[in-house]
Amino acid sequence: MSSVVANKRKIINDPVFGFISIPNDLVFDVLQHPYVQRLSRIRQLGLSNFVYPGAVHTRFLHSIGAMSLMQDAIAVLRQKGIEISHAESIAAQVAILLHDVGHGPFSHVLENTLVRGLSHEQVSLRMMQKINEQMQDKLSLAIQIFTDEYSRHFLHQLISSQLDVDRLDYLCRDSFFCGVSEGTVASARILKMLNVLDDRLVVESKGIYSIEKFLVARRLMYWQVYLHKTSVAAEQQLIYILRRAKDLAHKGQDLFASDALRFFLYEDVSATDFLTDDSVLDKYALLDDSDVLSAVKQWQNTGDVVLSTLSRGFTNRCLFKARMSESPLTEQERKELREQYARHFGIDEQQACYFFDEYSVSKDTYSPRDDSIDILFADGTTKDISQASDMLNLRMLTRRAVKHYLFYYKI
Repeated sequence: MSSVVANKRKIINDPVFGFISIPNDLVFDVLQHPYVQRLSRIRQLGLSNFVYPGAVHTRFLHSIGAMSLMQDAIAVLRQKGIEISHAESIAAQVAILLHDVGHGPFSHVLENTLVRGLSHEQVSLRMMQKINEQMQDKLSLAIQIFTDEYSRHFLHQLISSQLDVDRLDYLCRDSFFCGVSEGTVASARILKMLNVLDDRLVVESKGIYSIEKFLVARRLMYWQVYLHKTSVAAEQQLIYILRRAKDLAHKGQDLFASDALRFFLYEDVSATDFLTDDSVLDKYALLDDSDVLSAVKQWQNTGDVVLSTLSRGFTNRCLFKARMSESPLTEQERKELREQYARHFGIDEQQACYFFDEYSVSKDTYSPRDDSIDILFADGTTKDISQASDMLNLRMLTRRAVKHYLFYYKI
């Protein structure tokens, strides 16, 4: 972390938002915690660098940026007469700083393979509770805000809603590092337009066009970056690599792995174990991208055809191909694919299933059923953005878009 001390205030130089101040010693101590420092070894966009080589920024950097936007949001609300105490301000900054602390290497890849039945949000909360124990309950208010158990709901909305500082940061940051200008949003203007009505965040009507741009940019970023078919294909390939490794581990084969990765390969850890056994949490906290990448690189040389082939392909960017499909494969088509891979690699049909699969990705850019984005008009009335906007395509964004793919290893 690049920082200097000026007038006893710590400052971080962020490439997106410039100089960011660390407000007090508590926030600095949280930043220095090993759980948080681990985020500097986890890429924010997982495998998107297969498509956008510049997308190698970290979750640590994103968390700091989101904290900076939280500082700006609180300053704006205070200027508009919303009373926010010093304790609430620090707690909200700590909560957003820790909102992603439970992410594992490549995020959802881990959730679908080595750690089952447990989301990164649950892990984040468990880690926050653990840090709180170590810091003599100084994070209790931050946890209440994070879990929406605090009396002031709008503070939680700044952390988790359809217009939160988390999204404002990752859209600006990800578009910056990917070089995708369509994702750029006017975060500063959106924050200036925030207000609070009846304990809910609202956006003053002068900011409606910025919100429209924000929602359109979010849609473009999801389909152009986050759900790009090559990124999703790479993710599916890594999932199958880890599943195969875990299958071989259960059969007693000795595989190269760091101590932390080995634990999750060779042990079956339930969600209950994870949330109640501190030793499991500590092992998880040692996992980062380097554990997985170094293992996959080494697994190129295993005697198992499936694991070595997929690992070699992943390491050298010979990834699953993705083909749009209008309907699911028939059983006959699946059988033919199994037979084709089995013949080519000299393996049985069960092992051949590791080389292809069907997968659906879906996303609705905005859902009024969730914590809606409300526009505040001069007469004091509010309307949901989907009703307040006169953009036809904005109403279309409330519909869930679904794309079906066939992923397969090209031979």
